[in-house]
Amino acid sequence: MKRLLNIRKTHMRDRNRTQLEQGEAIIDVDPIENSLENNLKRIKADMENSADLVVREVVLKKDTELQLGIIYLDGLVDDQKINDCISLIMEHSYSKNVIEGDGFQSVFQKASMLGKQQILKKYSDVTKEILSGSSIIIVNGVPKAISGSSKGEKQRGIEEPSSQVVIRGPKDGFTESLSTNIALIRKRLKNPKLCVDMYTIGDVTNTDVALLYMEGRVNEEVLEKVKHRISHIQTEGIFESGNVEEFIEDRSITLFPTINNTERPDSAAANLLEGRIVILVDGTPFCLIAPFTFFQSFQSPEDYYHRYDIATIFRFLRFFSFLASLLGTSVYVAATTYHPEMIPTPLLLSLAAQREGMPFPIVIEALLMELSIEILREAGIRMPRAVGQAVSIVGALILGEAAVQAGIVSPGMVIIVAFTAITSFITPAYNMAISIRMLRFVLVFFSAAIGLYGIAIILIFVIAHLCSMQSLGVPYMTPIAPFCVAAQKDTLFRFPIWSFQSQVNKNRMKIDEEKQGHS
Repeated sequence: MKRLLNIRKTHMRDRNRTQLEQGEAIIDVDPIENSLENNLKRIKADMENSADLVVREVVLKKDTELQLGIIYLDGLVDDQKINDCISLIMEHSYSKNVIEGDGFQSVFQKASMLGKQQILKKYSDVTKEILSGSSIIIVNGVPKAISGSSKGEKQRGIEEPSSQVVIRGPKDGFTESLSTNIALIRKRLKNPKLCVDMYTIGDVTNTDVALLYMEGRVNEEVLEKVKHRISHIQTEGIFESGNVEEFIEDRSITLFPTINNTERPDSAAANLLEGRIVILVDGTPFCLIAPFTFFQSFQSPEDYYHRYDIATIFRFLRFFSFLASLLGTSVYVAATTYHPEMIPTPLLLSLAAQREGMPFPIVIEALLMELSIEILREAGIRMPRAVGQAVSIVGALILGEAAVQAGIVSPGMVIIVAFTAITSFITPAYNMAISIRMLRFVLVFFSAAIGLYGIAIILIFVIAHLCSMQSLGVPYMTPIAPFCVAAQKDTLFRFPIWSFQSQVNKNRMKIDEEKQGHS
């Protein structure tokens, strides 16, 4: 049956193409029929007679005989809404002119209690709305259908974000519901300039994707680039915002993220206010924020809820932790192997005594400990939450102590690797922390090969790579390279919030002048 329908659709498309070339009027390729029975048969065939497809037929016999069918997927709709709608439809008195007049319009009005409604004229739209969780009402004798947004699937409530915890600040986070996530941002930005563009991506999944931006604040070139990339995504399925990220990012062969993600509505709203773009994907609590720069990785939402002096101290602590996590192990390996003159004599003697009788070179010790830390970290994430943290902590203590007593690694190496592992957790952006962990292995190899010179060579390549990167056309190292004096208020330091207002007004005046110049 499905094959015959596909042949029929192909035949209709070919006939319409011929009519278009000949200048004739195009016939609808996929019209809804007048017969309720035929419509229901085709819907069932298109849905492969799925067990969760519910078809309810209603026959009204008051002033005239009115037949209608209500079609929906069990579990995706609110059954109480549908029952109340059927009761209202059955209580109404209909005239005899069902096809052209009061009958269909009355049903359409009664269906308003289902939520957002619309009239459909194509079978393809009917199937799409059913799969999206809407209820479809078809009246016998009318070549149209009514779609009502009666979504009522079970949803997770609004909870505190698990990946970006703050001491002071809002405690609500995004959920898997796209409409709920948009509402959480609307709650914070009560402004008509907030625009929402909707897309449907995925040939099979038909996932809803929302693009949010502030009119007048967003860079129009960046906005057009994002819209173009999203609208040209060709894939069978989108299940998480990370799938969209891979399609729209500027460079895929890099360790560093070029698009940020967050599950905090306040962070998303703040980025919208700064002129960035937020992408929400139905079915995931993580939204995408673009463009994204390197220094945003060290900015926490909590920075703007504390005093500016406290926030500045915390930000410097994050930069120090970033350098310690990146260079701690490699500098230790280079200093003890090639540059012992850099270490104070008492400390050098202590380290030499610890190294006496060790079976492996120091680089092997470092790699073994770094690999063990990564394994414990992954084990703690994958295991049940009740035991994951305990296993990771106890495992690290037991393995570290046992390794030292067995003479496999030195105590100094255990201290250094544990310190670098702890400092890697301080980076607010989790995707940037992963990049640091991966780069740390490369630095250890080169420090073991040629000492501090190897570290310097890798750092030069990394800095050159970062300066060459862009995020949707915006330089990745902004505002350091290229250097912008005004933007230094929120880079290494965090100036008082009232000092940002003057810069916002300047940017707004600049946008207005550009618009007047174009007009």
